[in-house]
Parts: sequence; C-alpha cells; structure tokens
Amino acid sequence: MINITLPDNTEKQFEEPVDGFTVARAISEGFAGNCVAMEVNGNKLDMQHIIRGDAKIRFITQKDPEALDVLRHTAAHVMAQAVCNLYSDAILTIGPVIENGFYYDFDMKPISEEDFPKIEAEMKRIVKDKLPIKREEVSKAEALDFYKNDPYKQEIISELDDGTISFYVQGDFTDLCRGPHLPHTGFIKAFKLLKVSGAYWRGDPARPQLQRVYGTAFFDKKSLNAYLQFVEEAKKRDHRKIGTALDLYSFSDQAPGMPFFHPNGMELWNALLEYWREEHRVAGYVETKTPLILNRSLWEESGHWENYRENMYTLVIDETESAIKPMNCPGGMLLYKRKRHSYKDLPIRAAEVGLVHRHELSGVLSGLFRVRAFHQDDAHIFMTPEMIEGEILDVLKLVERMYSTFGLGFYMELSTRPAKSIGTDAQWEQATSGLSAALEAYGADYTVNDGDGAFYGPKIDIHIKDAIGRTWQCGTIQLDMSLPERFGLSYIGEDNEKHRPVMIHRVIFGSIERFLGILVEHYAGKFPLWLAPVQAIILPINDSLASYAGEVNKRFKTAGIRSAVDDRTESLNRKVREAQLLQIPLIITVGEKEKDAKTLAIRTLDGKVRYGVEQDGFIRGIAENITARRQDPVDGIF
Repeated sequence: MINITLPDNTEKQFEEPVDGFTVARAISEGFAGNCVAMEVNGNKLDMQHIIRGDAKIRFITQKDPEALDVLRHTAAHVMAQAVCNLYSDAILTIGPVIENGFYYDFDMKPISEEDFPKIEAEMKRIVKDKLPIKREEVSKAEALDFYKNDPYKQEIISELDDGTISFYVQGDFTDLCRGPHLPHTGFIKAFKLLKVSGAYWRGDPARPQLQRVYGTAFFDKKSLNAYLQFVEEAKKRDHRKIGTALDLYSFSDQAPGMPFFHPNGMELWNALLEYWREEHRVAGYVETKTPLILNRSLWEESGHWENYRENMYTLVIDETESAIKPMNCPGGMLLYKRKRHSYKDLPIRAAEVGLVHRHELSGVLSGLFRVRAFHQDDAHIFMTPEMIEGEILDVLKLVERMYSTFGLGFYMELSTRPAKSIGTDAQWEQATSGLSAALEAYGADYTVNDGDGAFYGPKIDIHIKDAIGRTWQCGTIQLDMSLPERFGLSYIGEDNEKHRPVMIHRVIFGSIERFLGILVEHYAGKFPLWLAPVQAIILPINDSLASYAGEVNKRFKTAGIRSAVDDRTESLNRKVREAQLLQIPLIITVGEKEKDAKTLAIRTLDGKVRYGVEQDGFIRGIAENITARRQDPVDGIF
C-alpha cells in the first residue's frame, strides 16, 4: 500500500505505484486537467513520474507561480524543435527560463526578427499536435554518444557526475534536460518571440558566437497581451532614447561602457547628489574621498587580488603593480587606520561617492544599466558589536526615507554565505544573525537568498519597484567582520584594551549612473520639478520682449530656479512644442499684456494653461515645491 499525503494533510492510498495524474484524478478530473507538474518530497517532477513509495505531494497548477517556469521551459524546447525543423544547420546549446520568459542559444547562421513569423508558425503546429513530452534516462556514455555531433552538449555532459542523465522527448525532438516539463505541448496556449541577439558560448568572447532567441509564454492570451503591452511601455521609457531626446548623456566607441554626461545630465546628477548629501548630513554621516589607484599590496590585503582580480583594471606604476579601484572599501580601511579610535568615537559613519571601474564583457554593456565606470554612493560604518542592530535599523530607515522621495517601493532579500568567501564560520554566523535580527526588528517581510552574499560577508539586497512594476536591485547592506581583521582595525574599549570593530558596507542608490537611468525610465523623462534639468523656460512672444524675458529669467535664477530664455526667431507654437518634447515642467509665455501687468502665462505638461499668474507668488511656490522635493511638479505652485 502506498500512502500519499497532500498539503492539507489528507491522505490517498493506492495499492500499486502510481503517476501524478492518477493521484490528481483521485482528487477530481477537473483538478487533474489543471496540473502541470508536482512536488514530491520537496523535488519538482513531471506529472508522469511514477511514485513507488509513501510520499508527500504538492501539485503545481496553472495558477501557481512556479507553473510559468514549467510552461516557459517547455516553450523553449518547442522553439528549439521549430528552429531545428526549419534550419538544418542549427546546433543546440542551452535554453533556460529567465525572468518574464526564456531564451535558447543556437550555433547557426544569423537570423533576424523577420524570421520570427516562420518560426512561430512552426511552433503553433507543434503545439496543435499536443505532442506528449516524455522523460528518458540514459547513462553518461549513452548521452555522450547521442550528442556525438553536438560539441556544446558534449561539453555539458562531460562536466556532469557519472550516473543517470535525463533527456526529454517530444515527437522527433530530443533535448538534454533535468525537467520538469508540461505533460504535452498543447498546454502552451500563448507565446511570442521577442528578439534575437548574439551571445558567446558561456559568456566567453574567445568562444563561438551564438544566436540567442528570446521569447515568452503564458497559459492564456490575455496574460500574453498584457505582458506585450508592458514591453511596449518599457520600450517607450528606454533611458537610452530618453537620454538622447533630453540631451542628458551619450556613449562613445572611444570609451565603451563609460558614459558622457551633458550639461542637462549634470544638472540632474547634481540635484540627485545634493539630496543624497543633505539626507546623509542629517543621518550623522561624514563625507570622504579615497584615491582612484592603489597598489597590489592593498588589494592582496583586502582579498580582492585573489577573489576579484579578473574584474579589475591593473597597471604598473614605478615598477609596482597597481589597480584602479573596483570598490571603495579598502581605501576606507586605510582612512580608519590613520589614527587610533576609542569606543567613544563609534559609530563612525563615513560616506563616499567614489568612482570605481570594473571590467564588464562588451556584450553585456547596456546604457547606464551596465557600465565599466560608475560612482557608488558607498558608506562604511565602523561600530562595536553591540551597535549592529541599531545601525542597520538606521540604514533601513534612511533607505525608506530616500526611496519614498522618488515614489519607489521596495522589498528586501537576505543573502547568505557564497561558496567562495573569506572569514571563519563563527564570523559568518554572527554577521548573518545580526542582519536577521535587524530585519525582524524593522518589521518588513523579506526573503532569504542562500549563497548570494558578498565574498566578505552576508548582505541585505534591496529591490526597488518602479512606476510600471519592474523591480531593480539597487541598495545593499553588507555586514563585514573579515576586512576589519585583515586590515588590523581596532578601537580602545571601556576596559582600555584593543577590540576589533564591526563594519557595515552599504549603498542606497548603488551605482549613481544606474539609479539615474532607472529614474529616467521611472518618470519616463517627466521629472519632478526639483530634479528637472531645466525647471522653467521663458518664451517671449516677439523679439521686442526678449529683454523683458531676460529680466524675468534673472529673477528666477536669483531664486535658485534652473531657468532659461528661448528667444530664437521661431514661432511661439514651435518653441512651446520643443519645450514640451524636452519635458520642461514650466513653460512661461510673456507678451505685452504680461509685461504691463507684471504677470506670467504658464503652460504645464498636464496641458493646462494659466493666465495672469503673479510673479512673486509663483516664484515662492516654485521654491517651496523644490525645497519639499514634491513628486507633482505643480503641487503648491498655483
């Protein structure tokens, strides 16, 4: 007798081994038809899997979040089958599920999005045939023989442990895979191929370049259409296009991965950092600056030379190997060591907006989101062990305060010790417990991300949520007991003895460049007044009023408002339209009537026009809006 325990602790009994479908049908036929996979004693398996002993089972239905991964994994196989049917030169590599979809890499002649209708038509035929998907298990030797003409699968298989290897078969198509998969191809009701790009095998530029085809899939067309609308909205918000349109920043082949900021971009940059500095002063931080280049001995002492060298730019100065800093931390250690510290000095909250360089592969560079040179809004907090929970709580409160200024929500992950790390087990246990206690005290929900900590300590990763629901990992809080020991940091305690300080590494914006790119997309270029590069533009309706427009502009600038005059010999309508395309929040028109009455005509980006606006009150309203850093650019002005 086989006893099957369901999540609600009810039991089903069977006299002989059964597959998942049989158990599901024992609940109901309708329920069984909605199941795509199952979890047996904690392992995700196909519905066809035979259960031969007592087990705890949780069925994965189309309503469960994990079901989409199973669906998309199968859709990747369907796409691979379609490509192989259509292109005889295609050699299979890998096809994983990714956030919001899947991709498959092929070694084949280049294809383009113009080929997608043909591939999708073949995929629809495969789906319509409702091909059963079957798991087959073979030995490693049999697997190598099966893929004797596919060097990529051969490489993957050769790295696997000896033992059973699984294939999945649908019709005349077979692929190496651990599963699980849908029962048959007919479960895929809605799919779409999205883009194609080049990708190196295993991300190595020295290895073959492949064709990477991206797609997505859903259980119904309504969900697919909603996602495609989301993708179109995201394209409209692309920070690279908006950055060009608003003349904020640019990129050059002469400096790949290193952005150039234009005057408008610097206004935005400076407004962001002015806010950052203001909040940090209030929170008790001091600002520091450390060198860009430090020699090898420092990086060996910090552990970066051993653990991070492949990402660092190195050079030789006076016959000494050195590196451009990829992180600000080691320089912060030297600053702390410059003098003796007492427990009365702690905590020391030292912040630095430091320029760092990291070698990223050219294929992953992406606007401001993935660069080689960027500024981190770092801070290193040195403290006694007793201060850990309180200091982390203060950082979380600062994070909440700053993100809310931009209308950004957030959630947190606790990332624990990775396989490659420094420090003792005891240090990692104490550090991880300290972060957990602070998160519990803060009171917000969080998830645990096992094995994703920094090599020198566990961390809290903070993910923000933008205006269209996308999430971005920006802030991080890392508790470190290893670097203080490596650098021999100490303080004199109440007992007049030396003690080792505990250190927090933390960023809130993360990369300033990346955070700025996120803000561009979050606001779609329509910044709040306090962030807008040009906050107001003054348009005289004819040349004779240009001098008066200049006087108004001077008043604005005296009040600290970023304003400009457009006195070109263009039509007023054209100048208004161009100002709107530049997303300037306040478009001010002055004519003879406004000059005589000392008033202004104001057009805002919401399409409203207000006439007869008194200048002094208007300027005061702008100043108050900027000082309060309000989200609505007209809040409190009129």
